[in-house]
Amino acid sequence: MNRIKTKSIYFLRLLRNIFVLIGIFFSICVLLALTSAPFWGYYWLGTSKSELNEKPTTIVLLGGGGMPSQSALMRSWYVEKASKSFPDANIIVAMPGDLTDSLSTPVLMKKELEIRGIDASKIGFENEGTNTRSQALNCQRIIKMQSPILLVTSPEHMRRAVLSFRKAGFEKVNALPAFENATEADLSFDDDKLGGRKTVVPDVGKSINMRYQLWNHLKYEILIARETAALSYYRIRGWI
Repeated sequence: MNRIKTKSIYFLRLLRNIFVLIGIFFSICVLLALTSAPFWGYYWLGTSKSELNEKPTTIVLLGGGGMPSQSALMRSWYVEKASKSFPDANIIVAMPGDLTDSLSTPVLMKKELEIRGIDASKIGFENEGTNTRSQALNCQRIIKMQSPILLVTSPEHMRRAVLSFRKAGFEKVNALPAFENATEADLSFDDDKLGGRKTVVPDVGKSINMRYQLWNHLKYEILIARETAALSYYRIRGWI
């Protein structure tokens, strides 16, 4: 009986310590989100390898989520801009999917590019790679290794993408991170002028940091943590 009681005490202490550590970790994340550090970490992932040194002959659109999704539409928007800047460049949509299915993600991504005015004859596919490493290897069969390419992907994924394509043997890798643009409008408001119930909760209408920046920075922290883990794994496997 005493042994069971002792084990229960140890278990409760362990559980308490775990919750304390979780609380400390969460508090650090929130405090860090109140600074500019998460943004600059996210910005570094997107720009540290984002060079544009040569005119690309091929633009590689690295697929993200399904279609439509924020990542796919953002990347398509940037590919349109890149295609207008480099009208002679071909486009490769690197996204796994069934090309015979008109509703598959790679086919829908091509349709999105066509809607944006890109000639369908310039768009090809790499539809077998299921991660950045395999996409880079598969592109070897489509693109000449010595040809300058332009990768378009989300900012947090850009560093790993460039390093993966370089490791696969591509000699001239340019990059265009698909950053979001902040709205130019003033989003502040006067809480009391909007009516409703009076409460003891402080007004938040004038606090853009509390309403948007804090949550965006927490999201950046998650993206940075995930990408750091992915970069570490790729480094261990020798893929970058």
